[in-house]
Amino acid sequence: MPYNKPYLTVPQQRALLVSRGMAVPNFPKADEYLQRIGYYRLSAYWYPFRKLERLPDGTFKLADDFKGGTEFKHVTDLYAFDKGLRLLVLDAIERIEVSVRTEVALSIGKSSPKAHRDTTKVDRRFTTIAPHKVRSMYDEWLNKLTEKEANSKEEFAVHFRNKYNGEQMPIWIAVELLDFGPLSIFLSGMKYADLQLVATSYGITRPHLIKSWIRSISALRNICAHHSRLWNKPLIDQPAMPSLGEIPDFDHIVAMPRGNQRLYAALAILRILLKQINPRTKWADRLKAHMATFPVAPNIKISDMGFPADWDKLPLWG
Repeated sequence: MPYNKPYLTVPQQRALLVSRGMAVPNFPKADEYLQRIGYYRLSAYWYPFRKLERLPDGTFKLADDFKGGTEFKHVTDLYAFDKGLRLLVLDAIERIEVSVRTEVALSIGKSSPKAHRDTTKVDRRFTTIAPHKVRSMYDEWLNKLTEKEANSKEEFAVHFRNKYNGEQMPIWIAVELLDFGPLSIFLSGMKYADLQLVATSYGITRPHLIKSWIRSISALRNICAHHSRLWNKPLIDQPAMPSLGEIPDFDHIVAMPRGNQRLYAALAILRILLKQINPRTKWADRLKAHMATFPVAPNIKISDMGFPADWDKLPLWG
């Protein structure tokens, strides 16, 4: 299907919203938002305010027109709330990322300084070449790390190259070059015993959980880092669920239908990990304070993110 939508100026964009039923009482203010943020980015936030249209076959699709009572301010308030939420999530992820780097280095580094470059020190599945591939995930990961070691402008990397010309970095230095994505990939490729050491450091008994949780957090980080809509987006990489009673703070999510598909589950994981990393953290308090600012508007509610009723009174958030 060819794309045939015409170019619209900012006033024309605003007029289009009005024609579709959105109340825009302050034209200059609306034009300012459209100019600064953009029609397309804001459209992700007026999505829940659009009407449903019944098709001849009985199914429904989103219409272009808005539900009654929709105001432009509802959209911008939701946008501002989501921005604050992303910053809170990124703050938690940064602390977790730093901690996981350290735990990975401590667990695998005990074998040898360059255990991460030894195929016998990682899981066999990590080094297996998948069908229709020319290299294993491990080879691809290692090539990217080698490239970073050679080209990184980080002060510590430059110093290492100058002082130890031709040497490869030990894991406790190399791990500092890993973004969360490559870090989660390596974590998934570690041997069971080493992965168990990492999991235990966070009070988790099953290595599979920490592997899945970190992978899910990595996907969440990408959403935040690209300033994408977060508040009601289904989780791209759904985290594995513990068994009932395995992590008591998580039991209420285990009991929810599709509990691991919504943002609340990811926030709960961040909380559980942060409690282990820094028991005195006030991150949960800041999250509760921010959630209290959720916009009051028709057709949106925090349960759209998977939050249960009275969530802030649960032991997890105490």
